[in-house]
Amino acid sequence: MELALKIILVIASLGLIAAVLLQPGKSAGLSGAISGGAEHLFGKKKARGLELFLSRLTMGLAIVFFVLSLIVAYFVKGA
Repeated sequence: MELALKIILVIASLGLIAAVLLQPGKSAGLSGAISGGAEHLFGKKKARGLELFLSRLTMGLAIVFFVLSLIVAYFVKGA
């Protein structure tokens, strides 16, 4: 059981890394960092298509990774 959870955890972590790396950059330089934060905060640009999918995939994989990490830590501590 512990080995299977660890394998799933590794797969989830690799998927999370891939999803983060596939996302496009949001800002270009210092001016993008200043204005990009305001646009993101007030929702001027809505994410569509692939960006929306990658954003939701990243969030889902992060939740799965976090929960699996807690479960694996519980099993390792108990052993």
